[in-house]
Amino acid sequence: MSVKLNHRITGEGPPVILLHGVFGSLENLGGIARKLHGEWQVHALDQRNHGSSPHTDTMDYPSMAADVVAYMDEQGIDKACLLGHSMGGKVAMQVALQAPERVEKLIVADISPVSYKAGHDAILDGLKQIDLSNARSRRDADAQLAQFVEMAATRQFLLMNLERIPKEEQASDGAVYRWRLNLNAIEACYANLAKAPEAGAPFNGPVLFLKGADSAYIQEKHRDEIYRLFPHAQLNVIEGTGHWLHVEKMDTFVALCRRFLEGRDTD
Repeated sequence: MSVKLNHRITGEGPPVILLHGVFGSLENLGGIARKLHGEWQVHALDQRNHGSSPHTDTMDYPSMAADVVAYMDEQGIDKACLLGHSMGGKVAMQVALQAPERVEKLIVADISPVSYKAGHDAILDGLKQIDLSNARSRRDADAQLAQFVEMAATRQFLLMNLERIPKEEQASDGAVYRWRLNLNAIEACYANLAKAPEAGAPFNGPVLFLKGADSAYIQEKHRDEIYRLFPHAQLNVIEGTGHWLHVEKMDTFVALCRRFLEGRDTD
């Protein structure tokens, strides 16, 4: 059953839907939205169990793709271009494979249509073990999370999911922060998120895969599966970037997206 996704709409023109990765929210692709909304109407979505979208026990790619299609129906969007990063890229691929008539073009940022080994155990453990009743500030939460997540930039990204509890809603335990993420559901359903999108027939529309040169999420061994499912795919590598290629080289990333959306050569 689909859920009604929180969203932000900016700009005017043909619709482009942005889909963030795991532990993210629509704010994570805000820079992309700001650079595209002069030419396109950008729909940035919070996926289920993330941001301000509803929490649900079910979390798999067919369900999450159905959420996107339901959003399009609600907004009166017959067909849209989709841009997804990481988990959002898998959701975007699932939409294209599940409802190809609804997808004009597809941009997949640093993820392949394959299954991956679990890679977020330490993050999940860290987030679940933070004692929010003892976190009077984000700095307090960061100090606790540092025991599990070494990189400060990653902790900063994760702690964007903390929100201050309105005074009238604060409980007797004294906590002033809570998670917007549904950590229990993400943990319980993580095996589903590590899987490949479910495919029947290939998607025959235009697809652009963007890979961070220093990232291992798109590998040479994935090419056969990429082209099997997306026979008209093209792949561009952005040098000097890792998995966060849309942040590390935003201008290059956006330029490639814009050229692809406009139907120009991305080489």
